[in-house]
Amino acid sequence: MADISGIVESADDLEAPVTIGVDAYISEDYVRLERDRLWRKTWLQAGRVEDMPQAGSFITFDILDDSILIVRGEDDQFRAFWNVCTHRGRRLVDTPKGRRNARGLKKNFVCGFHGWTFDGKGTCTYVHEREHWQGKLTAENTDLGPVQCDTWGGWVWINMDPEAGPLREYLEPAASMLDPYQLQNMRYRWRKFVVFDCNWKVALEAFNETYHVPVTHPEFMEFGDFPGWARNQGLHSNIGYDAPKDMEENAGKLRVGTGDARISTAQMQNYTWAAANTNTTQTMVDVANSLVDELPEGTPNAEVLGYWISRSKQIDAEQGVVWPEVPSSHTAQAGTAWQIFPNFQIGHAVNNMLCYMARPYGNDPNKCYFEAAVFQLYPEGEAPETDWDYTEPEDWPPVLQQDFNNMAAVQQGMKSGGFKGTLPNPYRERAIPSLHMNLARFMGQGTPRKLK
Repeated sequence: MADISGIVESADDLEAPVTIGVDAYISEDYVRLERDRLWRKTWLQAGRVEDMPQAGSFITFDILDDSILIVRGEDDQFRAFWNVCTHRGRRLVDTPKGRRNARGLKKNFVCGFHGWTFDGKGTCTYVHEREHWQGKLTAENTDLGPVQCDTWGGWVWINMDPEAGPLREYLEPAASMLDPYQLQNMRYRWRKFVVFDCNWKVALEAFNETYHVPVTHPEFMEFGDFPGWARNQGLHSNIGYDAPKDMEENAGKLRVGTGDARISTAQMQNYTWAAANTNTTQTMVDVANSLVDELPEGTPNAEVLGYWISRSKQIDAEQGVVWPEVPSSHTAQAGTAWQIFPNFQIGHAVNNMLCYMARPYGNDPNKCYFEAAVFQLYPEGEAPETDWDYTEPEDWPPVLQQDFNNMAAVQQGMKSGGFKGTLPNPYRERAIPSLHMNLARFMGQGTPRKLK
């Protein structure tokens, strides 16, 4: 059993070894408390702006007992409401079976029970036999209940707490660090979701550190050793790589391999594209495959990196895809991914990103909805049409299947009487205790404890 002392009181305490108990992962009581103390009190990423391209477009967002209806109005404003008819409590818009959420175009929302009707501003515009209520039906007791709603980074965010502060304030410092990447300009390349056999925190923690890469993804180690770090960032955290000397751009996702970088970079890009289908683009792969022909043997790795990036950037620009300019000094600080509290991760780069989100599956602490989406920059109007695709675990890209193997096994192992709590790496896995330190502030329990 771990030799523990006091509780973690600040982010500084996370720089030393800590341990985290298992209740947050396996307790049914804990997952029930999350509804009121966590999910109804935090800003949650609910969908992309491009999924609501015109007035009348709507999406829904479901989490535990709550469903939120988000509508793009005639004035181009996004509004969110509790997705429940004020008459008898029936959901206004049902999520189709097997789908992540509902999505469509409507001028009005008609309750399927008795026909009460609501417009895009949540106003109740029709009640059958209204006169029977003897004049007691008012806007206050018939209009849809509003939910806080805002946009950032190309996403729509909601907060069910009417007293919550502004989204931008909540997202800092992540928002300012990610703004230069112009994430709002990227579009889906693919998106998948699944109901998985682990707690939502186990799912996220499989991706918010790089410590697992050598053992879980050993194929990548053939191309180089990229040790990573994790840092607390207030309510959030970020992770990144320790860049080799004189190759600061390697702190980002666009990085060369070792040995003859002309060859290893192409090998790494081809493997990444085939086995992970993310963290690169077809342009990057094509240019990597041309490095042997374009550069002489013995070209220093830093020059290979410079050519590879600049040539890819040039080809994309000729096709109408303009990469944002992000200084290498900023890249080193921003890292490669941000964990937005409580349940969203943005893995950013200048021309693509990989995002993960996990949500509870009912009140079962051993299951969650897990989703991943890959984005990239496209010429105007040329992004593919995509929707959320329910995909069984064995049909995901092979690299993600390697992570899935850990996720289910961790959930099962945490229930063992012989397991007393996690012991995260203070440097490479600091995002994990950071998450639990902040969870404890909302939940009132589960604060990480210092190891003696």
